Amino acid sequence: MADVYESLVGIVGKNFVSNSKEERYFYARDPGLMPPHEPDYVVMPKTTEEVQQIVKLANRERVPIVPMGGGMALTGLVIPLKGGIVMDMKRMDKILEVNEKARYVVVEGGVPQGMLKEHLKKHHPDLRHSIPESPPITTIAANVVIHGQGRLTQQYGFNSDMVNGLEVVLPTGEICKIGSCAVSPYWFSKGPPMPDLSGLFLGWLGTTGIITKLGLKLYPRKKLKDMEIFVTDNGDLMPDIIYKITQLEVVEDLTPWTQPRPRMFEGNYHVSIFFTGDTEEELEFKRKMVWYGLKEYIDSKDGGFMMIPAELKATFMANPAKSMTNFADVRKGGGFEYSGPIIPTELYPSFVKKAEELAARYRVVQNCSGRVIQGGHCMMFSFAFTFNRADMDEMDRARKALHDAAEYALEKGGVLWKPTIFEQKMMIQRMDPNTLKLMKSIKRLLDPNGIMNPGNWEVN
Repeated sequence: MADVYESLVGIVGKNFVSNSKEERYFYARDPGLMPPHEPDYVVMPKTTEEVQQIVKLANRERVPIVPMGGGMALTGLVIPLKGGIVMDMKRMDKILEVNEKARYVVVEGGVPQGMLKEHLKKHHPDLRHSIPESPPITTIAANVVIHGQGRLTQQYGFNSDMVNGLEVVLPTGEICKIGSCAVSPYWFSKGPPMPDLSGLFLGWLGTTGIITKLGLKLYPRKKLKDMEIFVTDNGDLMPDIIYKITQLEVVEDLTPWTQPRPRMFEGNYHVSIFFTGDTEEELEFKRKMVWYGLKEYIDSKDGGFMMIPAELKATFMANPAKSMTNFADVRKGGGFEYSGPIIPTELYPSFVKKAEELAARYRVVQNCSGRVIQGGHCMMFSFAFTFNRADMDEMDRARKALHDAAEYALEKGGVLWKPTIFEQKMMIQRMDPNTLKLMKSIKRLLDPNGIMNPGNWEVN
């Protein structure tokens, strides 16, 4: 193993590789509830060629390797479960190209969300990307690998649907381009009209390759934005309310939520409705469309629009939202994790009731929220629980609540998003056997020595 350390130093330089106790401690954990496990080395490459050399070294020596972005997935996906090398991608932070007319950007694999947001705001103010509700340090590549969602998800699908191409270092060390960039200097498509090979990497949780470059779709940045919050005390109406709103095709983002704190929200079901426009007339038109679409619930006194103070509206409209950060510290211990199944919107009321039941059973504080995806085709639902990290008993209760939430989600037909290793196993047990066989064949083909983020998607 000493030879591995010296080889890593030879690739990236002494300042960018470590096997010290301090770094190994830090990279052994994430902010969630998964138990820590230390790597043997941490390395920070600067170029695709350095990534390639590190991967070839790891493959030759049969050393596990775990690619890491911001490390904020919460579910342990970058904890090195079998030791080895954690490859921190943060030095690969170049924004390589913005094509305004074709509306796409090409970035390196370590570019964080906040950097791209500020770059576009400064140099291309008419364009933006879909920003997830996560800290600005989270990376774009890591987000699409886990099929993340953002403010534009309701219109355009998962953030991974917005990928326009990939450059990937395969587990055996080859550099491979995916999409139009494989045959063209332009990054306008991740597949069509060719076979779409991006699915070999998106959703695989870093077990099939390391993304070193990424093409991403950009979208018009409207000059104005606004929001409304619709409230009902009848949760059974929520699927119909969501359906009515999405039918209008004027809403940018749609996020249903329920929470017991502060008390002003207790006992009600809310849906935050975000829309944008280039003129006040456009905003007013969309606002009227939303009001008209929900008029029947107002007339029947089953719901109504909430008056939102200016300070509260600013909080709701922040992108990324900071409300989850505040919720994470409700117990004054900075602990927060959620199970986020993807479900049909019709299941929302029953999932809220289950979250409330689990919170009562395990004596934890819960928050239920969702994000409607691509016009209501499905939604992400969040079973979120907060806990005090200094309270081991409370952490254990939160862990049990999350386990029961995942089991419930699968029983009702949901599919777990960015699943922990335990949730992955739960899905594998329920998976179509031929699907499992296909995944196994793909893994064996791409990663014959099993070095890439081992422990995740263990289909062998």
